[in-house]
Amino acid sequence: MAEEVKKVALITGGGTGIGRSAALALQKDGFHVIVCGRRVEQLEETASLGATDKPAITAIATDVTNGASVKSLFSEIENSYGRLDILFNNAGMGAPRVELDELAEDAWRNCVDVNLTGSFLCAQAAFKIMKSQSPQGGRIINNGSISAHAPRPNTIAYTATKHAITGMTKTIALDGRAYSIACSQLDIGNADTAIGNRFTKGVPQANGEIMVEPVIESDECGRAVAYMASLPLDTNILNMTIMATNMPFVGRG
Repeated sequence: MAEEVKKVALITGGGTGIGRSAALALQKDGFHVIVCGRRVEQLEETASLGATDKPAITAIATDVTNGASVKSLFSEIENSYGRLDILFNNAGMGAPRVELDELAEDAWRNCVDVNLTGSFLCAQAAFKIMKSQSPQGGRIINNGSISAHAPRPNTIAYTATKHAITGMTKTIALDGRAYSIACSQLDIGNADTAIGNRFTKGVPQANGEIMVEPVIESDECGRAVAYMASLPLDTNILNMTIMATNMPFVGRG
Protein backbone atom coordinates (compact mmCIF):
# COMPACT_ATOMS: atom_id res chain seq x y z
CA MET A 1 0.00 0.00 0.00
CA ALA A 2 1.36 3.40 -0.96
CA GLU A 3 2.32 5.68 1.93
CA GLU A 4 -0.21 8.46 2.52
CA VAL A 5 1.14 11.90 1.62
CA LYS A 6 1.13 14.17 4.65
CA LYS A 7 -0.91 17.38 4.42
CA VAL A 8 0.98 20.53 5.36
CA ALA A 9 -0.49 23.98 6.01
CA LEU A 10 1.12 27.34 6.78
CA ILE A 11 -0.75 30.18 8.44
CA THR A 12 0.72 33.67 8.65
CA GLY A 13 -0.39 35.79 11.57
CA GLY A 14 -1.11 32.55 13.40
CA GLY A 15 -0.64 33.80 16.94
CA THR A 16 -4.10 35.22 17.55
CA GLY A 17 -7.68 35.55 16.33
CA ILE A 18 -8.55 34.19 12.91
CA GLY A 19 -5.08 32.75 12.34
CA ARG A 20 -5.24 30.79 15.57
CA SER A 21 -8.75 29.54 14.82
CA ALA A 22 -7.67 28.42 11.35
CA ALA A 23 -4.63 26.62 12.77
CA LEU A 24 -6.74 24.63 15.21
CA ALA A 25 -9.36 23.81 12.58
CA LEU A 26 -6.76 22.59 10.07
CA GLN A 27 -4.97 20.55 12.72
CA LYS A 28 -8.28 18.93 13.59
CA ASP A 29 -8.53 17.88 9.93
CA GLY A 30 -5.14 16.18 10.12
CA PHE A 31 -2.86 18.85 8.70
CA HIS A 32 0.67 19.39 9.90
CA VAL A 33 0.28 23.09 10.72
CA ILE A 34 2.96 25.77 10.85
CA VAL A 35 2.05 29.15 12.34
CA CYS A 36 4.27 32.14 11.77
CA GLY A 37 4.37 35.75 12.89
CA ARG A 38 6.55 38.22 14.73
CA ARG A 39 5.36 37.54 18.30
CA VAL A 40 6.83 34.19 19.38
CA GLU A 41 4.93 33.97 22.67
CA GLN A 42 1.55 34.13 20.93
CA LEU A 43 2.61 31.61 18.28
CA GLU A 44 3.70 29.21 21.00
CA GLU A 45 0.37 29.73 22.78
CA THR A 46 -1.44 28.73 19.59
CA ALA A 47 0.75 25.62 19.35
CA SER A 48 0.00 24.75 23.00
CA LEU A 49 -3.76 24.83 22.33
CA GLY A 50 -3.50 22.15 19.65
CA ALA A 51 -4.90 18.66 20.03
CA THR A 52 -2.43 16.11 21.40
CA ASP A 53 -3.75 13.29 19.20
CA LYS A 54 -3.02 15.20 15.96
CA PRO A 55 0.20 16.32 14.25
CA ALA A 56 1.77 19.04 16.41
CA ILE A 57 1.42 22.72 15.49
CA THR A 58 4.84 24.26 14.87
CA ALA A 59 5.64 27.92 15.58
CA ILE A 60 8.23 29.77 13.50
CA ALA A 61 9.06 33.44 14.11
CA THR A 62 8.85 35.30 10.78
CA ASP A 63 8.58 38.85 9.48
CA VAL A 64 6.49 38.48 6.32
CA THR A 65 7.57 41.93 5.10
CA ASN A 66 11.20 40.79 4.96
CA GLY A 67 12.19 38.72 1.94
CA ALA A 68 15.08 36.99 3.72
CA SER A 69 12.86 36.05 6.67
CA VAL A 70 10.21 34.62 4.32
CA LYS A 71 12.84 32.67 2.39
CA SER A 72 14.15 31.18 5.63
CA LEU A 73 10.61 30.17 6.68
CA PHE A 74 9.86 28.35 3.46
CA SER A 75 13.26 26.65 3.39
CA GLU A 76 12.58 25.31 6.87
CA ILE A 77 9.15 24.05 5.79
CA GLU A 78 10.56 22.36 2.71
CA ASN A 79 13.40 20.77 4.67
CA SER A 80 11.17 19.58 7.52
CA TYR A 81 8.04 18.49 5.64
CA GLY A 82 9.05 18.13 2.00
CA ARG A 83 5.93 19.88 0.72
CA LEU A 84 3.26 22.54 1.34
CA ASP A 85 -0.42 22.06 0.56
CA ILE A 86 -2.10 25.12 2.05
CA LEU A 87 -0.99 28.71 2.60
CA PHE A 88 -3.40 30.94 4.50
CA ASN A 89 -2.18 34.50 3.97
CA ASN A 90 -3.71 35.93 7.12
CA ALA A 91 -1.18 38.41 8.55
CA GLY A 92 -2.54 41.93 8.36
CA MET A 93 -2.80 45.30 10.03
CA GLY A 94 -4.67 48.57 9.75
CA ALA A 95 -3.57 52.18 9.85
CA PRO A 96 -4.64 55.07 12.09
CA ARG A 97 -8.20 56.21 11.33
CA VAL A 98 -7.53 59.80 10.34
CA GLU A 99 -8.65 62.07 7.53
CA LEU A 100 -7.07 61.09 4.21
CA ASP A 101 -4.87 64.20 4.08
CA GLU A 102 -3.55 63.50 7.60
CA LEU A 103 -2.35 59.90 7.07
CA ALA A 104 1.42 59.68 7.58
CA GLU A 105 3.47 58.16 4.78
CA ASP A 106 5.04 55.66 7.19
CA ALA A 107 1.59 54.47 8.28
CA TRP A 108 0.60 53.92 4.64
CA ARG A 109 3.81 52.04 3.87
CA ASN A 110 3.60 49.84 6.97
CA CYS A 111 0.06 48.77 6.09
CA VAL A 112 0.99 48.05 2.47
CA ASP A 113 4.12 46.15 3.53
CA VAL A 114 2.24 43.74 5.80
CA ASN A 115 -1.08 43.32 4.01
CA LEU A 116 0.07 43.32 0.40
CA THR A 117 3.83 42.83 0.07
CA GLY A 118 3.87 40.23 2.85
CA SER A 119 1.05 38.32 1.19
CA PHE A 120 2.84 38.46 -2.16
CA LEU A 121 6.18 37.26 -0.76
CA CYS A 122 4.55 34.30 0.97
CA ALA A 123 2.36 33.45 -2.03
CA GLN A 124 5.39 33.58 -4.32
CA ALA A 125 7.39 31.24 -2.08
CA ALA A 126 4.44 28.88 -1.67
CA PHE A 127 3.80 28.87 -5.43
CA LYS A 128 7.41 27.82 -6.03
CA ILE A 129 7.14 24.83 -3.68
CA MET A 130 3.69 23.79 -4.89
CA LYS A 131 4.80 23.96 -8.51
CA SER A 132 7.81 21.69 -7.99
CA GLN A 133 6.55 19.15 -5.43
CA SER A 134 5.06 15.71 -6.08
CA PRO A 135 2.12 15.37 -6.07
CA GLN A 136 2.09 18.80 -7.67
CA GLY A 137 -0.20 21.60 -6.59
CA GLY A 138 -1.71 23.23 -3.53
CA ARG A 139 -4.05 25.97 -2.41
CA ILE A 140 -3.34 29.58 -1.46
CA ILE A 141 -6.08 31.27 0.60
CA ASN A 142 -5.86 35.03 0.97
CA ASN A 143 -7.57 36.86 3.82
CA GLY A 144 -9.39 39.64 2.03
CA SER A 145 -12.04 41.52 3.99
CA ILE A 146 -15.41 43.15 3.52
CA SER A 147 -13.09 46.11 2.83
CA ALA A 148 -12.14 44.37 -0.41
CA HIS A 149 -15.63 45.38 -1.55
CA ALA A 150 -16.57 48.52 0.36
CA PRO A 151 -14.56 50.96 2.49
CA ARG A 152 -15.23 52.25 5.95
CA PRO A 153 -14.62 55.95 6.64
CA ASN A 154 -10.97 57.01 6.94
CA THR A 155 -9.42 53.63 6.00
CA ILE A 156 -7.71 54.34 2.68
CA ALA A 157 -4.55 52.28 3.39
CA TYR A 158 -6.35 49.17 4.63
CA THR A 159 -9.05 49.37 1.96
CA ALA A 160 -6.53 49.85 -0.86
CA THR A 161 -4.53 46.80 0.24
CA LYS A 162 -7.61 44.61 0.48
CA HIS A 163 -8.83 45.66 -2.97
CA ALA A 164 -5.32 44.77 -4.20
CA ILE A 165 -5.56 41.34 -2.56
CA THR A 166 -8.51 40.64 -4.86
CA GLY A 167 -6.36 41.33 -7.91
CA MET A 168 -3.58 39.16 -6.51
CA THR A 169 -6.02 36.31 -5.80
CA LYS A 170 -7.37 36.35 -9.36
CA THR A 171 -3.88 36.47 -10.85
CA ILE A 172 -2.60 33.56 -8.75
CA ALA A 173 -5.74 31.59 -9.63
CA LEU A 174 -4.99 32.20 -13.31
CA ASP A 175 -1.24 31.58 -13.17
CA GLY A 176 -1.69 28.49 -11.02
CA ARG A 177 -3.92 26.62 -13.47
CA ALA A 178 -1.02 24.89 -15.21
CA TYR A 179 0.34 23.56 -11.91
CA SER A 180 -2.82 22.51 -10.01
CA ILE A 181 -2.46 25.51 -7.72
CA ALA A 182 -5.83 26.91 -6.66
CA CYS A 183 -6.21 30.35 -5.11
CA SER A 184 -9.10 31.54 -2.98
CA GLN A 185 -10.09 34.67 -1.09
CA LEU A 186 -11.96 34.71 2.21
CA ASP A 187 -13.67 38.02 2.93
CA ILE A 188 -14.49 38.33 6.62
CA GLY A 189 -16.92 40.77 8.17
CA ASN A 190 -16.77 41.61 11.88
CA ALA A 191 -14.94 38.70 13.45
CA ASP A 192 -14.76 39.06 17.23
CA THR A 193 -10.99 39.24 17.60
CA ALA A 194 -8.67 41.59 19.50
CA ILE A 195 -8.86 43.93 16.52
CA GLY A 196 -12.50 43.31 15.63
CA ASN A 197 -13.73 43.72 19.20
CA ARG A 198 -14.08 47.48 18.52
CA PHE A 199 -17.31 46.72 16.63
CA THR A 200 -19.00 45.85 19.91
CA LYS A 201 -18.15 49.28 21.31
CA GLY A 202 -19.25 51.33 18.29
CA VAL A 203 -17.53 52.29 15.03
CA PRO A 204 -17.96 55.22 12.61
CA GLN A 205 -20.52 54.82 9.84
CA ALA A 206 -20.64 56.45 6.42
CA ASN A 207 -23.34 58.88 7.60
CA GLY A 208 -21.15 60.12 10.45
CA GLU A 209 -22.88 58.21 13.22
CA ILE A 210 -21.19 55.84 15.66
CA MET A 211 -22.92 52.47 15.77
CA VAL A 212 -22.42 49.17 17.58
CA GLU A 213 -22.24 46.32 15.06
CA PRO A 214 -22.79 42.56 15.46
CA VAL A 215 -19.79 40.23 15.38
CA ILE A 216 -19.13 36.55 14.70
CA GLU A 217 -16.82 34.13 16.49
CA SER A 218 -13.38 33.77 14.92
CA ASP A 219 -13.81 29.98 15.11
CA GLU A 220 -16.41 30.25 12.33
CA CYS A 221 -13.75 31.85 10.13
CA GLY A 222 -11.37 29.01 10.97
CA ARG A 223 -14.02 26.49 9.94
CA ALA A 224 -14.44 28.34 6.64
CA VAL A 225 -10.69 28.13 5.98
CA ALA A 226 -10.72 24.42 6.79
CA TYR A 227 -13.63 23.84 4.40
CA MET A 228 -11.83 25.63 1.56
CA ALA A 229 -8.72 23.59 2.35
CA SER A 230 -10.70 20.33 2.23
CA LEU A 231 -11.70 20.71 -1.41
CA PRO A 232 -10.00 18.70 -4.16
CA LEU A 233 -7.65 20.81 -6.27
CA ASP A 234 -9.95 20.61 -9.29
CA THR A 235 -12.53 22.57 -7.26
CA ASN A 236 -12.08 26.14 -6.07
CA ILE A 237 -14.04 28.73 -4.13
CA LEU A 238 -12.66 31.86 -5.72
CA ASN A 239 -14.39 34.15 -3.24
CA MET A 240 -16.22 33.43 0.00
CA THR A 241 -17.77 36.06 2.27
CA ILE A 242 -18.40 35.15 5.89
CA MET A 243 -19.98 37.91 7.92
CA ALA A 244 -22.23 38.84 10.78
CA THR A 245 -25.70 38.48 9.30
CA ASN A 246 -26.90 41.90 10.44
CA MET A 247 -23.76 43.96 9.90
CA PRO A 248 -24.15 47.08 7.72
CA PHE A 249 -22.79 45.81 4.40
CA VAL A 250 -25.63 44.67 2.16
CA GLY A 251 -27.84 47.60 1.18
CA ARG A 252 -27.33 51.24 2.07
CA GLY A 253 -25.85 50.94 5.54
